Amino acid sequence: SILLAIEASDAKMEEGSMRVDANVSVRKPGDPLGTRCEIKNVNSVRSVGRAIDYEAKRQIVLIEGGEQVRQQTRHWDEGDGKTHTLRDKEDADDYRYFLEPDLVPLVPERAWVEQVRASIPVLPSARRVTLAEAAGMAPDDEAVVTIVDRGHDRYVHDAVAAGGDIGRTIVHVQQAFADVGAEPPVPAADLAALTVLEVEGKLTATQAKTVVGDLIERGGGDPSAIAAERGFEAMDTSELESFVDAAIAAQPDAWEKYCAGEGKAMGAIVGHIMKASRGQADGKLVSQILERRKG
Repeated sequence: SILLAIEASDAKMEEGSMRVDANVSVRKPGDPLGTRCEIKNVNSVRSVGRAIDYEAKRQIVLIEGGEQVRQQTRHWDEGDGKTHTLRDKEDADDYRYFLEPDLVPLVPERAWVEQVRASIPVLPSARRVTLAEAAGMAPDDEAVVTIVDRGHDRYVHDAVAAGGDIGRTIVHVQQAFADVGAEPPVPAADLAALTVLEVEGKLTATQAKTVVGDLIERGGGDPSAIAAERGFEAMDTSELESFVDAAIAAQPDAWEKYCAGEGKAMGAIVGHIMKASRGQADGKLVSQILERRKG
């Protein structure tokens, strides 16, 4: 993510833009560092994990069998899920620990260093902290990490600045904007207006999800008008109560379990209501009604 942020690479490992050399060694607790092997040119994050796991287990088997781990360069074979020897490195100098004679010492001027530092954009770690603080979430929350990695965090801030609810904005951007590229096609103000309809109870989460899809397809628009086109209207309380009555009658076992304290049983009742109402029931209000009736 850092390389992407500073535009040093497109980080497409599968296309060869970036490769990983992983050094692996194992040791028993309290023992000195073990002999390491270098796995060369691994070309995907998944493969890096698999290669390291395999190589660590391979070395453990050798040590537990009384054998020594040889210092080697190894190749990861995705087909058989194993590492294979490329060459042994008997001498530490093979690892290029000595100075490169063809490269002269480089001492950059301080002014140049500061100029480069000033030109670097805000890095992903700092952007995650900023978004997390604004949303009241942890910087390592999946939604925060995903949105920043896609470069959509500035869009989220713009939507909030336009009056949007940050919680609902994050949900929609994470779930619906995965394939839209770095520049979302929906104006931030349009998504903000949609989240307002949700917060005000004029659209359910299910309805809002549908409207977001329409906004993406159309490149924006008035979410209220789109909702009206689809016949999405806020369900009044009396109508919602009738759906709850029907669901309880249709799911007596689930209702009994829910009243007995099994919270998971609510899912069957809510699911019945959402299906019967074609997604127009407000899940939050349904939960409140069920909780009230349970007493």
